[in-house]
Amino acid sequence: MSVWDELVGQERAIAELSRAAEPGSAAMTHAWLLTGPPGSGRSNAARAFAAALLAPGEDTDSPDVRRALAGTHESMTVLSTQKSVISIDEVRGLVATAHQAPVNAPWRVVIIEDADRMAERTSNVLLKAIEEPPPNTVWILCAPSPQDVLTTIRSRCRSVTLRVPSPQAVAALLESSAGVDPDTARWAAHASQSHIGRARRLAANPSARSERAAVLDIPRQLRSIGATVRLAARIVDVAKDRAKERTQERNAEEKEQLLRTLGVEAGARVPPSARAQIRRLEEEQKRRDVRARNDELDSILIELQSLYRDVLAAQMGAETGRINVEEDERITTLAAEGDAIATLRRIDVLRQARERLTTTMAPALIIEAAFIGLSNPWITD
Repeated sequence: MSVWDELVGQERAIAELSRAAEPGSAAMTHAWLLTGPPGSGRSNAARAFAAALLAPGEDTDSPDVRRALAGTHESMTVLSTQKSVISIDEVRGLVATAHQAPVNAPWRVVIIEDADRMAERTSNVLLKAIEEPPPNTVWILCAPSPQDVLTTIRSRCRSVTLRVPSPQAVAALLESSAGVDPDTARWAAHASQSHIGRARRLAANPSARSERAAVLDIPRQLRSIGATVRLAARIVDVAKDRAKERTQERNAEEKEQLLRTLGVEAGARVPPSARAQIRRLEEEQKRRDVRARNDELDSILIELQSLYRDVLAAQMGAETGRINVEEDERITTLAAEGDAIATLRRIDVLRQARERLTTTMAPALIIEAAFIGLSNPWITD
């Protein structure tokens, strides 16, 4: 097996990266920018490239390759964050690590996932390190698009663009790597809009499929202003609960680890000298919790967009390319309840709601306004 097996539908990117990873290749450079939409496999590509650099010529059975693909190789550092912003201190730590000599490998590899979350001041710290890197250090940055990274950073990196794989390719991956039956794999690949991580979750997790079915049922419940407002409140609560499930255990472990580092025993009173550090951690965790909640809400809006996109296609007479391949009855019903103009307005309502999630606007108001707009797309006229 190859380190590139998890990269679906990325033949051009694989060819460029694998050529550069060959020992002594003239195509190699010290800084790379991997871009592509969510689900295209940016993180997988970065780790596969790292594995090819750290263990050239070895297959996935190699311990060095396995550690690299897992992000735990001793000559590899991965910055992956759930926060809205990568801090300047985190990048300074990476810069210091980048100057260390590689261990049991020809390269020192530093990966920054979500490099678009760096503020300009933080990017400038990274810029100096990229401009004058140690001879055996490779920086790999990941971002949705080149425009999401500071121009000065972008100009010093070799850019490789990933694309959204086809549903057929994602389905084939689910069948070969996870043993998913063909019908489920096909459904999950389409429902996830070729997002590999989401497709895996839908294929393997019955509760994820139930959650998605409940989201697609939302339009049917928007029958009055009162019902719409109540449903919006419930959806926000559900998103908060799901986000809490994702972050609660990690938050507790982080706080416990910090207390141990500060020498505070479990259940003991926190001394005044340690309170500032505890407070900073709690503030950081709150920001991460907000992002997790907004991510949950955004995923709901994405599912609704996919539904109305299929409704629009049905209204326009398109018979292929559906995302919701087993929802013909639902799509036909919604298509008969309006016309293409109304559906386009509903899609725009969802787009606006997703944009508002990136602001400080209260999520309850965002979802309430979106659901009211779905129930009556002409209400803002």
